[in-house]
Amino acid sequence: MTTVVRDIFVFITAAIFVAASLLVATIAGAHEFKVGTLDIGHPWSRPTPKDANIAGGYLTITNKGKTADRLIGGTSPAASQIEVHEVVDVDGMAKTRPLANGLEIKPGKTVELKPGAYRILLMGLKEPFLIGQKVKGTLVFEKAGPVDIIYNVEENVGAAVSGVNSVAHKHH
Repeated sequence: MTTVVRDIFVFITAAIFVAASLLVATIAGAHEFKVGTLDIGHPWSRPTPKDANIAGGYLTITNKGKTADRLIGGTSPAASQIEVHEVVDVDGMAKTRPLANGLEIKPGKTVELKPGAYRILLMGLKEPFLIGQKVKGTLVFEKAGPVDIIYNVEENVGAAVSGVNSVAHKHH
């Protein structure tokens, strides 16, 4: 083999390896679930301190149907209770409060549960959440019913630096 042919072969082999690695990383990072006409995208939670008793659950829900549905709750073996919450500003303080009627997902729309906004609140944690851990859960929708999901425990690398993520949690 000539030097040029060998160099081309090495370059092509390296390019294929890099492309395959990126594809595997993309597939491993994104995970989706489906129930009825609802698509649930990439459920995740942050790692928690060892004495924490709550954790937030984040994800997207896309309603591909023709009628609205509601996320009304859920369960997880990792927590004693799960509620759907929203973050509101009360006198300059970010506070969470439960959504008594759940979270509506209108037809053709996507709702994002993210830090500083809507979230699933896992309360009464049985143990801390650690980076890389997979936490089982079930979401319950008013019309579509229950769907089993897995929360990936990961850092929120896309979060902007804001006061919301560092504000002490005031429940109810």
